[in-house]
Amino acid sequence: MTAVRKGTARRKLVLPVVILGMLLLVAYALVPTGGARLEAAQPPTVSIPSGTKSFPGAVGWGASSAGGRGGRIIYVTTLADSGSGSYRACVTATGPRVCVFRVAGVIRFTTTPPIIEQPYLTIAGQTAPGSGIVLAHAGAPAGRTPLVIKNTHDVVVRNIRVRADLPGGSRGSEDSITIEHSSKVLVDHVSASWARDELINGYADNDYITVSNSIFAWGIPSHDKCALLASDPVDAQHFSFINNLCAHNGDRMPDVNFPRNSCLEVVDNIFYNAQSRFAEVWELFGGTPVSFVGNSFIGGPNTTNLTVGIARDTSTSKGGAAIIYSWDNRFVGAFQDMNQEAEQALVNKPPCALTINPLSATNAYSQVLAKSGAFPRDSIDDQVVYDVEHGSGRIGQPAPVMPAQTAGQPYPDADKDGMDDNWEVTIGANPKVADAWGDANRNGVPNFEEFLAYRNKVLGL
Repeated sequence: MTAVRKGTARRKLVLPVVILGMLLLVAYALVPTGGARLEAAQPPTVSIPSGTKSFPGAVGWGASSAGGRGGRIIYVTTLADSGSGSYRACVTATGPRVCVFRVAGVIRFTTTPPIIEQPYLTIAGQTAPGSGIVLAHAGAPAGRTPLVIKNTHDVVVRNIRVRADLPGGSRGSEDSITIEHSSKVLVDHVSASWARDELINGYADNDYITVSNSIFAWGIPSHDKCALLASDPVDAQHFSFINNLCAHNGDRMPDVNFPRNSCLEVVDNIFYNAQSRFAEVWELFGGTPVSFVGNSFIGGPNTTNLTVGIARDTSTSKGGAAIIYSWDNRFVGAFQDMNQEAEQALVNKPPCALTINPLSATNAYSQVLAKSGAFPRDSIDDQVVYDVEHGSGRIGQPAPVMPAQTAGQPYPDADKDGMDDNWEVTIGANPKVADAWGDANRNGVPNFEEFLAYRNKVLGL
């Protein structure tokens, strides 16, 4: 293992007084810096996976999830827990399908929230009018994780919020989002807050998962956790955590505990205001191989000089040491970049080639602040971004309060193919013929997928 530190010129000053030199080194460790301080010897290799992308711009190991491509367009026309036109009716239906929202506001589950078990589903939150869609529950006793993807495959979830503003009946089953025993899952541009367990959690036998362009903030103390990417995994997994913002969580920003031979990449994220530890690397399942590239670890009001940026924990090690690759990560604040155990696990090249060409950490910082989360942003996400930019905010404050919702007016869609009639005219489609999966302008992209890209632009993405 060979690792190099940027800024070593300052550390190599030859001082005539040994005590003064020691004091200067201690002071340096406590001064915030804006650049990467510990790096591998070689830049990352990149190999973008083949296959048709879920949508233009999809990234990571889950980028080829088919979602509901080619399937039924199912309208969500009510905010009710269940019944005709409900979110529950769409996600529990069978066969390839897309949930298109004709309403906006909070879908509050008064019974146990639905589980997404049927494959080939796209939740197209960007189709909603007004302020968009929020998933929540009605509290105890039936209050559980609002978004669960379990025992399935080929699921795409985009542009929704999960805000559990009421405590449920069991903290251990109150994530915001859980992905369990599933493959080819892509979660993109979501926002989650106020979970009493993890804000996002990967559990058991997952593979080919992407979590991208999302905001996970304000887990509920004293179990305020951002992302537990693997828990009780069965075997090796491919998992991408890209362009996300984790803020105001005590630790698990993120937590990685994967088996040997997994391909795990944590790329171009912002991690803000951890208390005990930011990233945690565990060895319970044989030693996690992980690449940290282009991330910003930024201290906040709850961060102290005892906080660790990347912490390797060997207390439960079984079957081998972790493999940690670090490149172009920024550690900003008066905290320890890595603990000694993490530095001992550093390697010169990534255990797996990255699936994307990473941005620089400084460019990724700007992009994540500008474009992460569900759009249009609500007051919660606006506050999170403000806190990162201004070094403000605290864990657990303020108490959960659901933001005001705007109903808005759904776009015209006479043929109920999920697309705006006016937009269809612009590409040469017939707004009186349901042709979601046609290709009116012959550019190789299905009409509906092209329409979703247009909706993203309308929302400011």
